[in-house]
Amino acid sequence: MVPLTKKERARRLLRTLGLIILVLAGNALLSRFTRKPTVDAVKAQQKVDALSEAEVERLRDTNREPRERVMAFVDFLNKRADTIQDLTVKPRRPGREDDIHDALEQFVSIADDLADNLDEYSTRHHDVRKALPKLLKELDRWATTVKSPPEDERYNVSRKLALEAIRDLREDATRMIEEQKTWFAAHPPQKDAEGRPVEE
Repeated sequence: MVPLTKKERARRLLRTLGLIILVLAGNALLSRFTRKPTVDAVKAQQKVDALSEAEVERLRDTNREPRERVMAFVDFLNKRADTIQDLTVKPRRPGREDDIHDALEQFVSIADDLADNLDEYSTRHHDVRKALPKLLKELDRWATTVKSPPEDERYNVSRKLALEAIRDLREDATRMIEEQKTWFAAHPPQKDAEGRPVEE
């Protein structure tokens, strides 16, 4: 296992800080024009709440099943990418740019959570070999979708962070495919009486 470099950790930290600064800046502008304090200013210091209750429950259900958990994250990211695509191609409606901004922020938060899970699975040698190629297959589509909305200052920073998150996921998944191939060639997974792999 190759641990995260200082540069990779710094990049993830900067992306998270970028989201917080983005929310704070938006709230500062909003409160300046409305002259009212906003509740979001308080929440900006917390992590972006990107998952629905059903999605959180799905992650709980797959907590001990790394392959299924990775695929759950892929499904969540697909859903956010589909939302961005719909907002981009359908007729423009009021608030579209804010909705794109929110979907991009959720995408970044989910992608970072997935990257954290991949780091843990890599360290502990959990078998996610079947999930990694499926993840890699989606990355190009996500990148194309994230690039598709027209330029707009309300979400350009969030788009940049989303593209960085996609790049990081590609690097992590590509590295892990090779690591897992080597590891499991030398350490074949245990199987139960019916020949199914047993997670340790």
